[in-house]
Amino acid sequence: MESRNKKVLKPDKNNIYIFGAHSRAQTLGTYLQYLYPDTVIRAYLYDNEEPNPERIGEIPVLQLGGNMRLHTDCPVYIGTRGIYHSRITEHLKSLGFEKIRPVTVELDLQLRNAYLKNYFTDTGRCFSKIEKLNDEAEKSAAVYVVRSVYDKPLQQPYELAPYEKEIQAGAVLSRERLSAQMATDDTGKHISARNRQFCELTVLYWIWKNAAEDIVGMAHYRRHFILPEDWVERMRKNEVDVILPVPLYVAPSVADNYRKRHDASDWEYMMQYLKENHGAEYSQAEEFFEKNLYSPCNMFIMRKEVLDELCAWLFPVLFQAAGYGGEKEDPYQNRYPGFLSERLISFYFEKYKNRYKVVYADKNFLS
Repeated sequence: MESRNKKVLKPDKNNIYIFGAHSRAQTLGTYLQYLYPDTVIRAYLYDNEEPNPERIGEIPVLQLGGNMRLHTDCPVYIGTRGIYHSRITEHLKSLGFEKIRPVTVELDLQLRNAYLKNYFTDTGRCFSKIEKLNDEAEKSAAVYVVRSVYDKPLQQPYELAPYEKEIQAGAVLSRERLSAQMATDDTGKHISARNRQFCELTVLYWIWKNAAEDIVGMAHYRRHFILPEDWVERMRKNEVDVILPVPLYVAPSVADNYRKRHDASDWEYMMQYLKENHGAEYSQAEEFFEKNLYSPCNMFIMRKEVLDELCAWLFPVLFQAAGYGGEKEDPYQNRYPGFLSERLISFYFEKYKNRYKVVYADKNFLS
């Protein structure tokens, strides 16, 4: 089989199965078929009672069990959350499968980067990552790491990088302080009281209105950028304006992925607001959201002037959307302004791709 990226683990046979039928599995299927065009996915498999589609595109979705005949000599890629890999592996082994490939965080990262490198090349663009750039320069920089009194303890140790500063989000809503030395989002001009809906965006707003560094960023206590030690120098020497997380592929599109996972009416209202108030960019937004890539997690690093321009555009949209959508009973769905902002920030930098130089960086996830 001819591979478009020989460094990534490629299927050793053209015919494969993928275990899982939801977003992770569908994204995995897209990566493999794009990188290895000869790959044939025989079926998506599952073994629980959750609702699943009957087909993904032209590919059948099959529940394991009964007298189903499967080609157990074909590799099976496990495209589910890692906590289920051991159980699924044992089940597949009991059915006679030997070539079982759990898609770990590392393999997902490898596939995602290979996919994006080829995708950007095929669309006539450059996929640049921060660690590939040259070094030099010096300016003040800080990546604010969002913390909350509701955070669960980390199971693995993590030492903050010298440029990382922890900040407590939603501080005005609690008397508890995580640390006497830690910054809080309820000083200066702030929207700390809106944290239950706006989650880490209350920190973004605080950075916008209060941070003094030349280069600012935002990360999370479980998610941090993976950066070379001299990333500030590389950023300055190469005139980089923005660092975003490596984009994520979602199906069937950015817009429909949001509609399926959250309250679709909030999305429709946001789009109508853009149409009525930012008419010149509405068609660009509609086109972007019908595609499949966005940078998740509301993480970024950028020049402060760029952040100021972004926030001056972003927050009026989010405030209007929150005014329409109101409070949700479900605490998770109540965070919809944060979910909308992930898509909006990605669109903003796509819209201004000729104004700002954007590069990408991987991120970790701490358990």
